[in-house]
Amino acid sequence: MVLFGDIGAVFVMGLLGMGFAVPALVIPRLLAPRKPNPIKNAPYECGQVPAGGGKMHFMMQYYAYLLMFVVFDVMAMFLYAWAAAYQPLALGDLSGWMMTIFVAGLLLPMGFAVYMAGRREIW
Repeated sequence: MVLFGDIGAVFVMGLLGMGFAVPALVIPRLLAPRKPNPIKNAPYECGQVPAGGGKMHFMMQYYAYLLMFVVFDVMAMFLYAWAAAYQPLALGDLSGWMMTIFVAGLLLPMGFAVYMAGRREIW
């Protein structure tokens, strides 16, 4: 089955994913009973009556961890794809330099996060 060349399989998988996800989200909303009352609408915390405000202070130290996790996650994802498709003879020495530039571009935000974390003394 040739559909839009090689990218056709990606389109088919996207349509299959939407074909499973949309009904899984819509059908429960259509069939779920709607009988609200004050007891059902009250917050529930393990059987205890909630006390105090619902908002918590967000510690900025976790922002630096989050930023570093995202950078390393994206780097690992693209490095794995690059290593799986790597053909040393395709671009010669140029492919190695392109990957070096890519890794340096991903390490810059991580270095900035470490610098800002040290500057704000949150670690």
